[in-house]
Amino acid sequence: MTQKIYFIGIGGIGMSALAQFLKHEGAIVAGSDREKSPVTDMLEQKGIIVMVPQKAENVPGDADFVVYSDAVPEHNSERTRARELHLKEFSYFQMLGDISKRKRTIAVAGTHGKTTTTGMLTKILVDAKRSPTAIIGSIVRDFDSNYVSGTSNLFIVEACEYRDHLLELSFEILIITNLEWDHTDYFPSLKALQTTFQKAINRVPAHGVIITNPTQPNIAPLLEKAKAKIIDYTKEPAYTLTLPGAFNQENARAAAAAAHALYPALSDTACTASLSAFQGTWRRFEYKGKTPSGVDVYDDYAHHPTAIRETLKALREKTKGNIFIAFHPHLFSRTRDLFDDFMHAFGDADRVFIAPIYAAREKDDGTVSNKIFAEGLRVQGVRAQPATFKEIESLLKKEPREGDVIMTMGAGDIYKVAEKLISK
Repeated sequence: MTQKIYFIGIGGIGMSALAQFLKHEGAIVAGSDREKSPVTDMLEQKGIIVMVPQKAENVPGDADFVVYSDAVPEHNSERTRARELHLKEFSYFQMLGDISKRKRTIAVAGTHGKTTTTGMLTKILVDAKRSPTAIIGSIVRDFDSNYVSGTSNLFIVEACEYRDHLLELSFEILIITNLEWDHTDYFPSLKALQTTFQKAINRVPAHGVIITNPTQPNIAPLLEKAKAKIIDYTKEPAYTLTLPGAFNQENARAAAAAAHALYPALSDTACTASLSAFQGTWRRFEYKGKTPSGVDVYDDYAHHPTAIRETLKALREKTKGNIFIAFHPHLFSRTRDLFDDFMHAFGDADRVFIAPIYAAREKDDGTVSNKIFAEGLRVQGVRAQPATFKEIESLLKKEPREGDVIMTMGAGDIYKVAEKLISK
């Protein structure tokens, strides 16, 4: 009997990929989200009904169960209605965990580079005719989707550590790209974050593989009691990439190491061909186009100090002009707890505009703001100012000149500013 499944928060990047997977498996899938987006547009193009906005009457009474995004609170009107209808509820990661038990799962985890590494590994295996199924944390240009359907038992999934979601998964191969303190609203310290990764490492079976940089100080002590074989991805050769930056070289090496662990006979030549052709993903050093005055515009998801610093370093290597950054801080807790690191992340920028902090799941406790952020950057010698989205758009239409570069940056919807800048 065909299952009918309703997704609450279907526009989330993971949720939308899971929805496509279940539709491919034969289920009748529909869902809702707060607003339309490139992701909801993609779903509708693939025949999945998306209702905007969310409201209780959207929930079908004959659904077999609902799947909800972890970003959707329990008091959400649709979740409340689902309980009134006595429908079973599953979180995104509960569903993902159930699928992973039935597959040969490769989980891609770590603080930075998960999405790109997942996309690269998928590209290598698709090109090698290994037909993996993949759930990726962004829309990959090579596939025009964040989901790849395969016929083999291989399941590649981007695994998030927030709220220990990583531990919901069952995996044979675990990739840990790198490890730094993040998600500070859940992990009170680096040690707490390491505890979660320690548990994940210990869960990799003896016949499995852990792929990481075993010399990284935050990772090395976690590997001491691992049962599985450990592969050092830094031993992989350098690959020619269209994507800039040292971080992407690390991502490529991790992806190639995983491909070789799965298929030892896979040649370096095959990996090179796939990686050199990899086009990248939405919101990862994405070139958007030019403004009417001829200024190049990029967009990037970077919202952690290290990712910002490395992204700007790569951008600086690409341009001789001034670099204008519109940054959208993500979460009050992250901004507050990593404040000192943020203050040293923008050294390669010539001009920085700080948008109001994207609250997401949090409430403003008054300890930090975009004004405090900009003031801190100015102390470090960075030309920074707080501004609203509308003000940022206006300033970026006036100040940059041909030869300069603009990058919108952050985990919120700052990318919309980039799109407005290049619109005719």
